[in-house]
Amino acid sequence: MIREGILDKVLYNVKKLIPKSVFNFFQPAYHSALAYAGAAYYGFPSKDLKVIAVTGTKGKSTVVFLISKILENAGEPVAAIGSLGFKIKGKEWPNTLKMTMPGRFRLQKFLHEAKKAGCKYVVLEVTSEGIKQKRHLGIQFDCAVFTNLHKEHIESHGSFEKYYQAKQELFNRTKSIHVINADDANTELFGNFSAEHKIFYGLKKGDLVADKIILTAEGMSFELYGTYFNTHLAGEFNVLNCLAALGVGVMYGMDLPSMKPALESVKLIPGRMEFLQREPFSVVVDYAHTPDSLRSVYETLRKSLEFPISNFQFPMKRKLICVLGAAGGGRDKWKRPEFGKIAAKYCDEIILTDEDPYDENPDEIINQIVSGFSSQTPISNFSRWQSHRGSSTESGQFSKILNRREAIKKALTLAEEGDTLVITGKGSETSMAVAGGKKIPWSDKEVVEELLTTKY
Repeated sequence: MIREGILDKVLYNVKKLIPKSVFNFFQPAYHSALAYAGAAYYGFPSKDLKVIAVTGTKGKSTVVFLISKILENAGEPVAAIGSLGFKIKGKEWPNTLKMTMPGRFRLQKFLHEAKKAGCKYVVLEVTSEGIKQKRHLGIQFDCAVFTNLHKEHIESHGSFEKYYQAKQELFNRTKSIHVINADDANTELFGNFSAEHKIFYGLKKGDLVADKIILTAEGMSFELYGTYFNTHLAGEFNVLNCLAALGVGVMYGMDLPSMKPALESVKLIPGRMEFLQREPFSVVVDYAHTPDSLRSVYETLRKSLEFPISNFQFPMKRKLICVLGAAGGGRDKWKRPEFGKIAAKYCDEIILTDEDPYDENPDEIINQIVSGFSSQTPISNFSRWQSHRGSSTESGQFSKILNRREAIKKALTLAEEGDTLVITGKGSETSMAVAGGKKIPWSDKEVVEELLTTKY
């Protein structure tokens, strides 16, 4: 298994002793040397594999998951790696590293193990941070997938331009197959790199364009060149994720009817719009780590509250109850007021809580979310929202409960028949990063299931 070890902790503490300016100067050469050393040590395993790399701001994990299912359904031996976890054929284990794309030696070791296990394909999430730290070097990519591009990791990269340039590096290095989202506003940044084979997908334009899209409370369906797909995945954004995966399948010689059972068999994506309960009220867990992701999740769930449910009669409007924190401590602080603005627009009840504070003051993180409230009037009855009082620190317009377990518990007590409770920010993660470089075990899903079992 690939987990954080003693070496990681030693390197973390050693780096803290080196002046930042000195480390930053030597960092690119240091990371490049490690990447090629790792590849050489394990015999450049990617040369004997078809490595499919998925990059973009949103949807990477879901697309990796769906591609893996399609390839497995076709009888291919597959390995996959990303924020949802690690997989080599039938063996799966969680990603506990707090990084989507592992370090150089770990990544090469994984590729080596996949090759040794007889895998033909490896589906890999490739992040801008991973490319910035040269983790991609020494890997021979066969296919690159672009999902979308939004503002993200600006503080780390220094600018939006440097952020997308890091992602562009993947397409510059991948010469065989490119699969591109044609609908994205930044398509031209990724669609113009040369490749032997290229396919575009979208809802409006491209080679693969979904038609007759139907969204329901239970999932969504669409038609593609006469093949109807009826999936359990909710939201229009998941249509795009399905199209990306189908595009990869097409590039590897699969037809749409043969891929249909694979997509329709997926009941859920762990931590991605994952319904833990639907009755008497819905409870959803989602990663939603960008303003656009949060908006998409809230919009989808808000629309689902308008769908009729035959088993219930609702005397009042159903509520959307939201539990959220913000971007991890010390990073992407610009997101926080945006999160507040979006939550105020879509949510009827808001509970702010801890997420991954690292070494930053959790109260200050939440205060920055709160700063976005004043610029947007909530969609719900404002007087009721103002009068709500939580069990912890309140402002009159929201509840602040730093203890995430207590925050979720409070949200469950607020939920009534027909309501939807959504908990964002952690998704399927299994730990929470706190001060001093420590990680404590944490799972939103496990906490919800435990509280539901014990009736809160």
